[in-house]
Amino acid sequence: MLSAVFERLFHLNQNGTTIKTECIAGLTTFAAMSYVLVVNPGILSAGGMPIEGLITVTALAACIGTLLMAFMTNYPIALAPGMGLNAFFAFTICLTRDIQWQAALGIVFWNGILFLLLSLTGVRSKIAEAIPAALKIGVQCGIGLFIAFIGLKNAGLVVAHPATFVTIGDLSQPATMLALAGIVLTIVLVIKQVTGAILISVLVLTLIGAFIPVGDGYLTEHTESIIGLPEGIGTTFFAMDLLYPIEHIAQTWDLIFALLFVNMFDTVGTLIGVSRRANLLTPQGKLPKMGPAMTADATASVFGAALGTSPVTCYVESAAGVSAGGRTGLTSVVVACCFLLALFFTPLMKVIPLMATTPALIMVGILMMDSFRQLDFDDLTSLATASVALLAMPLTFSISEGIALGFITYVGIMLGTGKYRKVSVITYVMAAVFILRYALDLK
Repeated sequence: MLSAVFERLFHLNQNGTTIKTECIAGLTTFAAMSYVLVVNPGILSAGGMPIEGLITVTALAACIGTLLMAFMTNYPIALAPGMGLNAFFAFTICLTRDIQWQAALGIVFWNGILFLLLSLTGVRSKIAEAIPAALKIGVQCGIGLFIAFIGLKNAGLVVAHPATFVTIGDLSQPATMLALAGIVLTIVLVIKQVTGAILISVLVLTLIGAFIPVGDGYLTEHTESIIGLPEGIGTTFFAMDLLYPIEHIAQTWDLIFALLFVNMFDTVGTLIGVSRRANLLTPQGKLPKMGPAMTADATASVFGAALGTSPVTCYVESAAGVSAGGRTGLTSVVVACCFLLALFFTPLMKVIPLMATTPALIMVGILMMDSFRQLDFDDLTSLATASVALLAMPLTFSISEGIALGFITYVGIMLGTGKYRKVSVITYVMAAVFILRYALDLK
C-alpha cells in the first residue's frame, strides 16, 4: 500500500530507483548538510539575533523548503538557510550597516517575494543571461573567501592589528590549535569522500573540547542529556519588520539586490550541477522543471523570513545523495524528516563550541572557490572583473560592496576597450546605479 503511494507520488520505477535507495540517499544528503543546524544559528546570532530557538528555526526552514522542492519538482534536492547568504545577513546587513535583525528579516522577505515574482514571470532567465559570467564567478568565489575569512577569525587564527589590519593569532591557545587541527581533519575527510565529513569534524572537535580545560570549565560545556524537546521560536516567528525596507528604500535597495543576485545564481548553479549528476537534464543541457524549482526556492525564503532566518536555498550537498542513487523527491522527503528528528538532539547541538564550527565555515568557503577554474584566464577583462569582486568581499567585509565594485569594474573595462556594445542594458544600469550610490553616499 505504502509503496503504491510512493510510486504514484514520485514515479520511482520510471526514474529507475527504489524506496530503499531513496531512503539511503536521503540519509546521505542529510549527513552531508546537517552541519547547518549548528553553523547557521552561530552566524545569525553574531548579527544580534537571540540564539534561543535558532536551531529549531533552521531545521523548520530546511524541512519546509525541502518538502516544497520534493512535491513541486520531484527532484532529489534539499534546501536550507544558505551559507554565504547567512553571512551576508549577519555581517553586512546587521553589523556593517547597523540594521536591526527584525528589519533584516524584512529585507529577506521582500527579497523572497521579488525572487518569486521573477521566477513566475520568467524575467529571471533574462536577468541571468544579461549578467557577465566573470562577475557570477567572482561573486561566488568572493563569498567563499568571505566565509573562510570569518572562519579563520572565529578560530583565532586571524586577529586584528593596528598597523597591518590583520595578523596571525596566538597559536599557543588550545582552542586555536584545536581549530587548526579541525581544518586539516575536515579537508582530509572531504578529500577521502567520507559521507558527512564536515559533521564528523564538528563532532570530533566537540568531543575533544570536552577534555580541554578553559578557566573554570571546559572548552565544550558538559551536558546531562543529549536528547530533549525542541526550543520554541516565539522570539523570531513573524518578527520581521516589513515596513523598514520600504521606508528606507534608499539605504536597503542594494542589500535586496545583492541578496537576489547571490540567491538567484547560487540556486541556478546548484540546480544545474546536482541535476547533471542525477541525469535530469535534457540533451540540450536544460533542466525541465527549472521554473518550479526556482519557485520552490523563492517560496522557501519567504517562509524562512517568517520563521526567522536568512534566505533558504538549494544545497550542493544534495549531490552526495544523488551519488548514493537518489533520483526523486522521496530523497528530499527523507531529508526533511531527518531535520525534524534532529530537533530532539537540540541539547547536544547547543554545547558545540564556536571553535568546532570554524572548520565547517572554512571548508564551505574552499568548496565555493571551485568555480574559479571556470574563468577564462586568457581574458584579462574576465580575470580582472572576477578578481575585484572576489578580493573586495573579504577585504571590505561586505558581499554587496564586492558585487558593486565588480559591476563598475566590468563596465569600465568594456567602455575603455571599445567593447561597449557587448554589455547588456541591465549591466549598464546596475553599474550606473552603484556609481550613483557611492557618489551620493547612499549607505
